Amino acid sequence: MMRVDSNDDDVSLFDAEEDASARKSRIKHPVASFFHLFFRVSAVLVYLLCEWLSSSFIAGMVAIILLLSCDFWTVKNITGRLMVGLRWWNQVDDDGKSQWVFESRKGRGRNPPSNSESRIFWLGLIICPIIWVILAFSTLISFKIKWLAVVLMGVVLQGANLYGYVRCKVGSRTSLKNMATSYLGQQFLKQTLSNQGDS
Repeated sequence: MMRVDSNDDDVSLFDAEEDASARKSRIKHPVASFFHLFFRVSAVLVYLLCEWLSSSFIAGMVAIILLLSCDFWTVKNITGRLMVGLRWWNQVDDDGKSQWVFESRKGRGRNPPSNSESRIFWLGLIICPIIWVILAFSTLISFKIKWLAVVLMGVVLQGANLYGYVRCKVGSRTSLKNMATSYLGQQFLKQTLSNQGDS
């Protein structure tokens, strides 16, 4: 009889571990995940298709800037906090000095972000600014100068969110330059040690 109870305990512990791993990979905030990608992808698609959809430059420009603004606000204020537990903002002190604040949720907490949401967040956050930079170069090469301001707006707004969240992830006190230098130094040391081991 005792043996049956212990098997039941083993099964329940095993199921709990499966439930925990399923919770890690499950998307907890599907609406936030959808809008994290919707505004970003829509802005790029409207830019690429606006000459075919409408002959009005002003209508295309306004639509793209509205989508980029909605994306900036949504990512900065909602999806970063919900999907990865990060947020950043600017506050003005009593002295009138502007101070940037970068925060990350400490530890695992009671509601840790899922791996799927984290992957969606970071892929969307990194890939779209790269697309806007490519579009900026293609705008310069193809001499579509009237679109340059719109493309630069995409680079600036999405680049600002990328910079803010990278600072949140790395830590507000750590300089990105120091982090990059440290990483390159570690890679050089590993390469040197592996070359010495081979010879």
